[in-house]
Formats: sequence, C-alpha cells, structure tokens
Amino acid sequence: MKWCEIDWEALGRHRERFLGGVPPEGPYWASASDLAAYDLTYGERIGWKWDAVLDELRMRGWKPSGGTVLDWGCGSGIAGRRVVGRFGAHGFDSLAVWDHSTLATDFASAIARKEFPGLAVAAATKAFLEGDEPIGLLIISHVLNELSLAALGELRSLVERSGAVIWTEPGSRDASRALGALRDEWAKEFRVVAPCTRANACPILSPGNERHWCHHFAAPPAAIFADSDWVKFGKRAGIDLRSLPYSFVALDRAWSGDSGLSRVIGRPERFKPYVRLLNCDEGGLAELMVLKRESPGLYKELDRTKRPLVYRWVREGNNITGGSSPAAGGPA
Repeated sequence: MKWCEIDWEALGRHRERFLGGVPPEGPYWASASDLAAYDLTYGERIGWKWDAVLDELRMRGWKPSGGTVLDWGCGSGIAGRRVVGRFGAHGFDSLAVWDHSTLATDFASAIARKEFPGLAVAAATKAFLEGDEPIGLLIISHVLNELSLAALGELRSLVERSGAVIWTEPGSRDASRALGALRDEWAKEFRVVAPCTRANACPILSPGNERHWCHHFAAPPAAIFADSDWVKFGKRAGIDLRSLPYSFVALDRAWSGDSGLSRVIGRPERFKPYVRLLNCDEGGLAELMVLKRESPGLYKELDRTKRPLVYRWVREGNNITGGSSPAAGGPA
C-alpha cells in the first residue's frame, strides 16, 4: 500500500479501539486494505519495538532453537516477520499465524510467504491450537488490553507447549505490570532471558514500588524524521514519532545465560553534574548515579546510545564508576 491510498478514518477507528482497552466482541478488521494501512503505519512502529527486543536478545546471546513459530493474535503479521527475518527462515521449520479474524490470518500468511518463500507458512488450524504438538517459539504482540479471560486461558495452554515465549506490549504502566505478573507465573517453568537479570519475583511488583513499571524505549529509524509521509502521519495521528515505549518478556525453558548484568528501567534522567537511573539486577531495584566528573564517557553514552540499556556495572554503593555493555564488549 502507498501512503496516498490510506483510509485515514478507518485507521483512526482501529487506533481508538486499541486505546479503549476493551476486549472485542468479534473480528474487527473490515478489509485487506485496512490491514495494509495498519501494517504500513502502526504496524511498522510495532516492528521497531520488536527490533529493539530482538537487539537485546542478541546482546544476551539468545537465539531460538527452531521448530514452529506461532504468531498468536498476529494482526498484519509484523511480529512474526520481524522474528523470522532477524534469525533467518532457515532456523525454523514453519511459521504459523493466528488471529480471531480470518482476514488477518490470510493477510499475514500471504505477506510472510512473499518475504520468506522457502519457509512453510500457514494459518494455525483449530486442531493445532487445541492439540499438544510442541511449539518452538510463541510470539505474542500488543494483545494484552484486548484479552478476555477465555483468550488468556487459551494462551496459557499454548505457553505450556512452547519451548520459548517472547511477549511484547506497549510501555504503559497497566500493560507492563500485568505482563510482569504473567512473567512471575511462568518463571516457575521457564528461565527468564530478558529484560530481567534475575530469576526470582519481579521487584517492581513488590509493595512500595507501585510508582514504577518495567518499560523501555525503542529508537525509530532516523530517516523517518526527514520523510514527509511519516511526519504527516505523526501529526495526523497525534503521536510523537520519537517516543516508542514498550514492555516485554522473553522466556526459554533451556536458557542458561549471562549473570551479573543490570537493566536500566525507562530513561536515565540527565542533570548537569550527573545521570540518575533506575536499575534492576539480582539485588532488586535501586536508584543509581553516574557522576559526570568521574565517568564522562559513560555519562555521555547514557544520554546518546540507541542500544538497549543492558550493562555490567562497576559500582561503589549507589555510584556507578564504570561499566560495559554486552554489545560493546569493553568499558563504557
């Protein structure tokens, strides 16, 4: 689809529906053109969030173990395509997509077949969804505010069959804390890959931390800010193109990853003499500082880097005196 072909009223209705947070009574996609318009705009923004999630998983040294990928609640299929595109179609046996709308599953399947001609792609059948066939990787994206209790029960059954799960949501407080509760439920059966650096209960859900929520910010491609179509889209939709908050959890039954890492929650706060950040690690949550005079390179990096904020800190109490990122491999 081209930008000039978008039905802006239909696209606006989908946005309002999603922001309303009410489980739908039935399929809401009206046409393939609705899906194409969504895929070009809001779907692509979701794709940038998935890029950030997959960047972090790469930093942690994680990769899928193959088998079938199931993109549940696929919409236009952007999440499944991002995952298969990042790790390569050769690494999976097949891609299955499912949505309560057959328009969506047809659209997602068709686009994925074009993008990955050597991969078996199909709509997930009722027999597959209700069966016991193992699922290599279960992908869930931006569905939490629409889930009925029955749908959540279906998802729990699929998680039980999965070797790994990646679930990405908007970075809102409610969605993040709800996802954190599910993470704690499933951490009994899985190893937590990211964003957590701890296997025990999420500290943000502990009493006294109600004002916090686990969220991060993806970096959109720099080119969109010089693209008149994207600029017009941002103004029409009333969104800040620079801001892409997201929450996620990645789980794997067989994971044995790095230890001693820390994850910065949200954005670091930059002041003239120091940077203050909310840090999560094996010890729990803590507010830490980086003094500009002591660590000027790290002070600057925390303000400018587009990488996921995963570090191995050198600390003196709550002061960070140095650190390295798994992506960079050396001192910051």
